[in-house]
Amino acid sequence: MSEPLILGSHVSLEAPDYYLGSVKEALSYGANTFMLYTGAPQNSIRRPVSSLKVEEGKAAIKDAGLDPTKIIVHAPYIINLGNTIDPSLFEASVTFLKRELERVEALGLGILVLHPGSHVKAGTEAGLQQVVRGLNLVMADDKTHVKIALETMAGKGSEVGATFEEIRYLLDHVDKPERFGVCMDTCHISDAGYDITDPDALLAQFDRVVGLDHVLAMHVNDSKNVRGAHKDRHENLGYGELGFDILYRYVSHPRLKNVPKILETPYFNDKPPYKEEIAMLRAGKFIPNWRDSM
Repeated sequence: MSEPLILGSHVSLEAPDYYLGSVKEALSYGANTFMLYTGAPQNSIRRPVSSLKVEEGKAAIKDAGLDPTKIIVHAPYIINLGNTIDPSLFEASVTFLKRELERVEALGLGILVLHPGSHVKAGTEAGLQQVVRGLNLVMADDKTHVKIALETMAGKGSEVGATFEEIRYLLDHVDKPERFGVCMDTCHISDAGYDITDPDALLAQFDRVVGLDHVLAMHVNDSKNVRGAHKDRHENLGYGELGFDILYRYVSHPRLKNVPKILETPYFNDKPPYKEEIAMLRAGKFIPNWRDSM
């Protein structure tokens, strides 16, 4: 009997149950992994870890038989290690990312997904060098065991990390490469201009440039945009430009067998679509017009 796909989605971390509630939400979707933010992704306001029902959450993870090494935390969007224009914002990003690593470890988890950053019109080369500088400052005195998974980006605005070569550059130039990996995002890769219609070819290309052994997580998203749009707008599975069949081929690909796959698809009718999407992926079968029942 084949092992089940490692599938989950973004879940909330909200009162009153916080971390325990995150686990319960994931299980309600039929997931065996999940991804959360330790606070609002748009700001730096964070509740003390001691108030997040961490031990109850850890116990629920153990009771459900989930593997904590496959559960993901996503860093907030406000972190920008690529900023060479505003030193205060760069320094604040370094400081905040250090604290996030500590919070991830306190949750008993080991992977933090991070958008590499934006060069803010200073140019890609300057942005990449600044990201490396920031990551090295973060890791210089870090005492955690958390790995940072650099996310492949869509290339909107002045984002860095939209090409495999840029991701490779970051991995090659950090001082502690063993503490870094990659989060592949299907929507972002297509929006960045890559042809993802042939998973074997795309994964082979990624392997040549970056190395599939560096992949720590995958975001599974359909896209509202055509290839190369550089817009980064997620869509529900089967309702976008990529289509369910192609996404299923990534989720079930043997070269990604041990990689946790996380859905970040949008709510529909103000409801999370994850139970339905996870069920379709586990069955390997798309249900036409599945959103009509939501």
